[in-house]
Amino acid sequence: MKLITTTIVAAACVLAPFQVFAQAIGKIVNALQDGDLNGSNFTYPWPVKLFQFSSQLQDVEMAFMDVNPVGEPNGKVAVCLHGKNFCAPTWESTARTLADQGYRVILIDQVGFCKSTKPKSYQYTLQQLSYNTNSLLHALGIANITLIGHSLGGMTSIRYGLLYPETINELVAVNPLGLEDWKALGVPYRDIETLYAAEAVSNYTTIRAYQQATYYVNTWDPSYDVWVNMLANIYAGTEAHAFAFDQALATDMALSAPVVYEFGSLKPRTLLMIGDRDNTALGKQWSPPEVQEKLGHYDVLGKQAAAAMPNADLVEFPDLGHAPQIQDPDSFHAKLLGWLST
Repeated sequence: MKLITTTIVAAACVLAPFQVFAQAIGKIVNALQDGDLNGSNFTYPWPVKLFQFSSQLQDVEMAFMDVNPVGEPNGKVAVCLHGKNFCAPTWESTARTLADQGYRVILIDQVGFCKSTKPKSYQYTLQQLSYNTNSLLHALGIANITLIGHSLGGMTSIRYGLLYPETINELVAVNPLGLEDWKALGVPYRDIETLYAAEAVSNYTTIRAYQQATYYVNTWDPSYDVWVNMLANIYAGTEAHAFAFDQALATDMALSAPVVYEFGSLKPRTLLMIGDRDNTALGKQWSPPEVQEKLGHYDVLGKQAAAAMPNADLVEFPDLGHAPQIQDPDSFHAKLLGWLST
């Protein structure tokens, strides 16, 4: 892999009452923008940088984009976390909207995803993903953030808010996973090999069929194809095996680590943004019909989650699905900016 312009960063830590959070020591490098990077050759809208660090006794790279504010900076930093079937560029429209308002915006590809390292073996936990994210922010010298996460990124954002509440000015979770405990509701266990086998055969046709039924309420706009192709490109790319395996591990992580029981402990000011017609539920496709019927009712789950969180507001999009920021960006951004300005 070709790299240019290296900047060394030091170790850092956050001290909180009775807790010490160390950050990974690493360095930030600017990656050349053309060609394959960790199994993805998708063209990103801004220059890609890499946070290189050691994690779980192996060297890894976390890809990210650092978007400068347009016009007068407001001194705030927004950090956007992608979902399982998404990458950092799916936040492009939101990043441009926030940058226009004076935000610096950090768009992250988590380890195992997109242009970041695809480890051959990795213990995926929401804590680990949060720790990696926090380490990157300390390497960039960023202390306080507006954290925005979608889907699995929304679930990770909630865990991040539980781990590092003092660093978050506002937390926004967009159709987050984890608003219910799928295991407790009856989703059968699937071993990693079985999950991997399903991931390994993913292609444009299977990805589009799933997203159309789940994310976009059985509608389709040609503009969605770019995100399907972005993902299909990785499944067919130079790191295809490792990517499919990491996706299986990430699925097992999300199924095994519900955050729903800890909503009452979430301290940051929080906005839940919910497309009510979303029916996403991990494991629903291999569950018996009587279990499937109980899963993925975001029109109910959003209200329940907001009521359980001590400092949460709820914005609902009655006609939208899993990705309101893609399906109706104008409505989504109007609601987001309205809340951030209060």
